[in-house]
Amino acid sequence: MILIGQYDSPFVRRVGIALSLYDIPFEHRPWSSFGNADELRAYNPLTRVPTLVLDDGTVLTDSHIILDYLDSLVSDDRVLFPRTEPARHRVLRIATLATGLGDKAVSLFYEKRLHGAVSALWVDRCRRQIEETLQVLETSRAQSTGAYWFGERIGHVDIAVAAVLRFLKEVHPDLVAMGRYPRLQAHADMLEALPVFQTISQPFIPPA
Repeated sequence: MILIGQYDSPFVRRVGIALSLYDIPFEHRPWSSFGNADELRAYNPLTRVPTLVLDDGTVLTDSHIILDYLDSLVSDDRVLFPRTEPARHRVLRIATLATGLGDKAVSLFYEKRLHGAVSALWVDRCRRQIEETLQVLETSRAQSTGAYWFGERIGHVDIAVAAVLRFLKEVHPDLVAMGRYPRLQAHADMLEALPVFQTISQPFIPPA
């Protein structure tokens, strides 16, 4: 398999961490959707990351779809999303909130980076969406008594939340006061100390 994308993207990073935890061999091509658009377009006409090229040449895009495929390759006792209800939709709800927060952080970055005149209305809207989502996640984590979000074993939710929080803090360091979300911060710090998180990692590099 070939994983395309830089690890400063929380979406690429969550896939790289999952591949590593699943012990699935892969080649990493740290291409930027801006700087390497021509190379990326050969695999993905949307020139988006993450892009995963399977061994048979099939190309998967979007981190949710990629993880769904990877989950199908492992046994029930190793899978990082539950396969049965009601646990599955409870976990997917939190994962979707985390990745949605990541989407808002990316959108806000491009608003500030690519537009000559930044819309204060849009910035305030994004900040409110991010803050309210952080509060929902904070409350959810407070209700969990396990070492990880949904028990004693790491899952996709843990990975997504940690990857998105790092991205948010690096790209928008002054946007929100993370001290208001101590459980989220402690959870992310615990995960970032794990070897796989330190290996599958990259400081944020703004696109040229």
